[in-house]
Amino acid sequence: MLRTIVARSLEHRRVVVALATALALYGVWTARHAQLDVLPDFAPPQVQVQTEAPGFAPDQVELLVTLPIETALGGVNGLESLRSESIQGLSVITAVFRDDVDVYKARQAVAESVADVGPRLPAGVQPPRLSPLTSATMDVLKIGLTSDARTPMELRTLADWTIRPRLLMVPGVARVNIFGGQVRQVQVQVRAADLRAHGIGVTDVVATTRAATAARGAGFVDTPAQRIVLDAAGNARTSGDVGATLVGGAAAPVRLADVANVVDAAAPRFGDALIGGEPGVLLTLSATYGANTMDVTARLERALDDLGPLLAREHVTLHPALHRPASFVEAAIANLRTALLLGTVLVIVVLFAFLQNVRAAVVSLTAIPLSLLAAVIVLTRCGVTLNTMSLGGLAIAIGEVVDDAIIDVDNIVRRLRANQTAAKPRSAFAVALAASLEVRGAVVYATMAVALVFLPLLALGGLQGKFFAPLALSYLLAIMASLAVALTVTPALALMLLGDAPPRAEEPRLQAAVGAVYGRVLVWTWRRERLVLGVVAIVAVAALALAPFLGGEFLPDFKEHHLVLQLVSAPGTSLAEMRRIGGHVSRAVLALPGTRTIEQQIGRAEQGEDTWGPNRSEFHLELDPDGDDTATTARVRAALAEVPGVQSEVLTFLGDRISETISGETAAVVVNVFGDDLDVLDAAAHDIAGRIEATPGAVDVRVGEPALAAHQRITLRADALARWGFRPADVLEQVQVAFAGTSVGQIYRGEQPVDVVVVLAPEERNDPEQVGRLLVQNGAGVSVPLAQVADVEAASARDLIRHEGGRRRQTVTCNVEGRDVAAFVDDARARIADVDLPGGAYVVFAGTAEARGAATRDLALQAAFGLLGVILLLAIVAGDWRNLLLLLLNLPLALAGGVAAAAITGTGLSLGALVGFVTLFGVTLRNSIMMLAHYQYLVREEGLPWTAETVLHGARDRLIPIVMTALVTGLGLLPVALASERAGGEIDGPMATVILGGLVTSTALNLLVLPTLARHFGRFGASSATQQPGDPRPADA
Repeated sequence: MLRTIVARSLEHRRVVVALATALALYGVWTARHAQLDVLPDFAPPQVQVQTEAPGFAPDQVELLVTLPIETALGGVNGLESLRSESIQGLSVITAVFRDDVDVYKARQAVAESVADVGPRLPAGVQPPRLSPLTSATMDVLKIGLTSDARTPMELRTLADWTIRPRLLMVPGVARVNIFGGQVRQVQVQVRAADLRAHGIGVTDVVATTRAATAARGAGFVDTPAQRIVLDAAGNARTSGDVGATLVGGAAAPVRLADVANVVDAAAPRFGDALIGGEPGVLLTLSATYGANTMDVTARLERALDDLGPLLAREHVTLHPALHRPASFVEAAIANLRTALLLGTVLVIVVLFAFLQNVRAAVVSLTAIPLSLLAAVIVLTRCGVTLNTMSLGGLAIAIGEVVDDAIIDVDNIVRRLRANQTAAKPRSAFAVALAASLEVRGAVVYATMAVALVFLPLLALGGLQGKFFAPLALSYLLAIMASLAVALTVTPALALMLLGDAPPRAEEPRLQAAVGAVYGRVLVWTWRRERLVLGVVAIVAVAALALAPFLGGEFLPDFKEHHLVLQLVSAPGTSLAEMRRIGGHVSRAVLALPGTRTIEQQIGRAEQGEDTWGPNRSEFHLELDPDGDDTATTARVRAALAEVPGVQSEVLTFLGDRISETISGETAAVVVNVFGDDLDVLDAAAHDIAGRIEATPGAVDVRVGEPALAAHQRITLRADALARWGFRPADVLEQVQVAFAGTSVGQIYRGEQPVDVVVVLAPEERNDPEQVGRLLVQNGAGVSVPLAQVADVEAASARDLIRHEGGRRRQTVTCNVEGRDVAAFVDDARARIADVDLPGGAYVVFAGTAEARGAATRDLALQAAFGLLGVILLLAIVAGDWRNLLLLLLNLPLALAGGVAAAAITGTGLSLGALVGFVTLFGVTLRNSIMMLAHYQYLVREEGLPWTAETVLHGARDRLIPIVMTALVTGLGLLPVALASERAGGEIDGPMATVILGGLVTSTALNLLVLPTLARHFGRFGASSATQQPGDPRPADA
């Protein structure tokens, strides 16, 4: 079959070259229009359920809302984990599914389960709703609005009703959350004293206001000739209309305005925002699931340009890029593209230097763009974006791609050169066909072996699978395309360019010089083989012993030039206090070198997914692209440490999102304490936090919810309720109306609806002493103070209650600085091993550190299956168990250089480095197979005896392809390794570093150790080639 393919390609060489040209042009077009991103979509399928429960305390939300929904979701097919958070007035449940579950089917299943629970939730709780389906990174753009000419309410109205609708219309935008400003309401602010004076209850005010704002359709009148529609417009249109409405239940006519202030006022706020330390409105835009960051950002920026004239007329300043993830995408792709371009130039230099034949070099170089562009075509048609992982796979494939061509071209050139001096020269066609077939079988086996090495990466599960499957896929596609090119295009092009102009009979000077030096070094090795093999064995054992101590991290910090600062103050802290703290932090951070812009979002947005109270806030800080991110981060962390009374955490944006995807927390190290008693969990968590804080390397140590917040507990007394004729629900509803407010209708300002809300007047609502004095009214119209039917007392309680897997949990989180994460976790485990945990409570580590361990184990398991396949394939190739052992013994020795490179550079065993070892394994395996296959050819096809001269001859034949492949791969990856500290090189850089270090040892082993061992133990149909006394030395041959 291979003969037929190569022969037909040679016969129709012009057609083959024309088709290859067309493929290359189409590949260029595809690459120019491909979607670009930094990382693949790494989040597992997940669905978030949000349920608003206005006025309910966190423990009520947990018991009455969260638990029923969790119970309903527990049986959903494919569910992997269930996390929830309950705060005042809100329940958020996140259902995470297995990777093989279709996210849309998961949403449908969750929606069906939640729909059954909704009717059973308490009165006043809104129906559960599913959050929009967003991309893994969520944020696609953050923009800010500030104005000296507009009030906070006017600025928020502009954002709500003009900017937000326009941006939501942009394709790819899933959600626009808004922080800051003031949401307009028409508030009926009840005055308790006037209610008492007129004998009116809160329920009367609610009923009257609801009736005043109600709209009804009047129908129509049919006459014999026409139908006339009745347009009844009697509902209140203004706050004045509402105030003029008569209150039912009063002894004398009383208007709403007589017992309440009917005014335009700001709705109670769950959050706020500062832009550069000054009040403003912040809009955070999230991309839809599967949307491309670059495309959506471009569309949004065009929409913002369209809004520019309007904002200018309104005297509003737009801050268009407080966080723009596309900037990191652009920088990362540009850096990686530059590194690959520079690597390609170095590859060209190597090929021309060794081949010293322009036509031969052109043939070899043709394989690179053809193979890589073919892989790009398939990737894009499979819906894979061009990101650092898929481009990294193409980068590390360059060596194998060029090797395929080099092997073919080198053999064709050698055979054409030999044909010139042959007694009976053959045609160029016959020489090209024979030379291609001579190496093609071994190349096919070598390619299959390398593919088996990389297949385990496609089988990786979890987050690591999301990251490295695109890399493995692009690599496999590239080498398979390279094999196809080597079978068709390379022989055809070689015949066209070299057939009529055969190379000079003499070997190029550089190849001859390298070959001469190599021959002397190999003979020197044979003369001292015990010493050499002993040193090699010691180095290999030392490397294997060192590997477990390299440590490492799951994923490195990304050079985004953007930081996320988390700030947590004592529970119960007000929005005003957090604004004061945030203003101080913003000014202090902006004064530091290397910072550009900052915004602060406090608490949560209305309808937002965060379960944050006013005591928590997040800053997004843009850094100078030309600055030192590490030094700036250290300065920012030091500035936050000087802020009294707060806990802080400094993260990169992608690090934040990846960590939250893994564990639901933003920190790298997470310790979950599970149990039933929240007080026990709190005590254990604080004990653990103290021990972790004493562990070297710990920074940003934080307990999930560090302290209790001030609450005021209202406990109804059954005997008093019976005595005064109250039902519990009537009392609780009136308390809710008074202090939480209740929406009773809407009035319209143009096309903008404005909620009408009944609530207690601010001066009474904001005074804790007024709670007990609130007048509540029974069914008979009798009003009594709340304290007559309930105990009202100060108390302390939690503002946040977390669940995971249906169990309560408290968390301790931290990041690690200046130390290996894996070693830190081991140390932390030992320190908390003897923490006193009551019965039923237990500790579970989570976070990226645990994910790294799971990824390593998963990779090892998958690699074991891959290795089994490789061994079976090698057994077929080797033909003898001794040859099989030669191949297998060579592999661990080759990894020594990678271990040394990881240790010297401090790379550690990150996931990128582990993939580098997998790549190195494949490169070494390929070269070893090609060496032994050539020995088999020399003995079995050319009839050479298995002697020392044959060993040297075969090694010399393989020298130039091995050296050129190593140089091409090494120089191609060198720019990638040097770009490790730049955007886009965080994962590919360590991978390239390990490959570079391993290439040094693997090349030496393939050229020196493998021939030495083969000389003694190789079996290719002849006896051992060990030199006998009296035989000529290889140097004399």
